[in-house]
Amino acid sequence: MTKADLVKKIAEGAGITSAEAKKALDATTEAIKDALVKGEKLQLIGFGTFSVNERPAREGKNPRTGEALHIAAKKVAKFKAGAELDNAINA
Repeated sequence: MTKADLVKKIAEGAGITSAEAKKALDATTEAIKDALVKGEKLQLIGFGTFSVNERPAREGKNPRTGEALHIAAKKVAKFKAGAELDNAINA
């Protein structure tokens, strides 16, 4: 599903125009991004939880040359499905 497909589904489901649905989707994704950038956890009951995990620095190997290299620490976005979503997927 593409963003355009999702906008169309939102518009149909909410009974609004595609332009309004796009604004709503953009605002939602921006709010989620802002919360994660601040290091906050965002929980949508029944859907899931968005959070930020920190990966420590580590040593790795270049698969082509076998040369050791340093992989820097970084933060990654994480999503854990809620029980309702998990049950819907596995039904």
